[in-house]
Amino acid sequence: MTVGVLALQGSFNEHIASLRRLGVQGIEIRKAEQLLTVSSLIIPGGESTTMAKLAEYHNLFPALRAFVKTGKPVWGTCAGLIFLADRAVGQKEGGQELVGGLDCTVHRNFFGSQIQSFEADIAVPILTSKEGGAETFRGVFIRAPAVLDVGPGVEVLALYPVPSNKVLYSSSTVHIQEEDAPPETEVIVAVKQRNLLATAFHPELTADTRWHSYFMKMTKEMEQGSSSSSSSNIVSVGETSVGTEQAKPDLPIYFNN
Repeated sequence: MTVGVLALQGSFNEHIASLRRLGVQGIEIRKAEQLLTVSSLIIPGGESTTMAKLAEYHNLFPALRAFVKTGKPVWGTCAGLIFLADRAVGQKEGGQELVGGLDCTVHRNFFGSQIQSFEADIAVPILTSKEGGAETFRGVFIRAPAVLDVGPGVEVLALYPVPSNKVLYSSSTVHIQEEDAPPETEVIVAVKQRNLLATAFHPELTADTRWHSYFMKMTKEMEQGSSSSSSSNIVSVGETSVGTEQAKPDLPIYFNN
């Protein structure tokens, strides 16, 4: 089992190190044709605008979208969450190109600027039930996004409490006076939809590998499901079993001159 880690910018080395601790091989992905060699993909945290410009420069967006559509697992952390979202707000004029596939709206810099980065313990009941360990996970939020809303097919995996004077709108994050403030609310910081996993924080910057283990189990389950589907397509012709040819992923390949 080989996991690709998009290595344009950001914390791709840290993801590969986390995978190594689990005994899993991670390889750096910089070209579209490399996606044909991996069973799943991680889009790491980093500077999302820079990552998007580099992905556009290397003509990677069509290949990344095609990879998502194959049904192979993809996990986005922080900037990777922004990449996977269908909708993004709080962007600079002109916005940035997205891979899409995850039915949600993400606020690009919901938690503020770089100097407002923080760490916090997040309740992760689903992760604990699947992977064991503590009932919380230490989330590292660096100029972090947050999910403002999700579609009906999206499973919310983790929430984070938002101060009562921070109100969520689809177009912006607005601060209001305390006397007019609504009760404390929560914002979504981890989601899953079919083959897509996304976290607003950076698990790769901690020693806790449970999110990586969770993602690897997603990959294994997808592979087993694909294998079962292939087996069901075997037909008998006389005394010979012939497997129907499987369609190859419609993944465009681009070469840099």
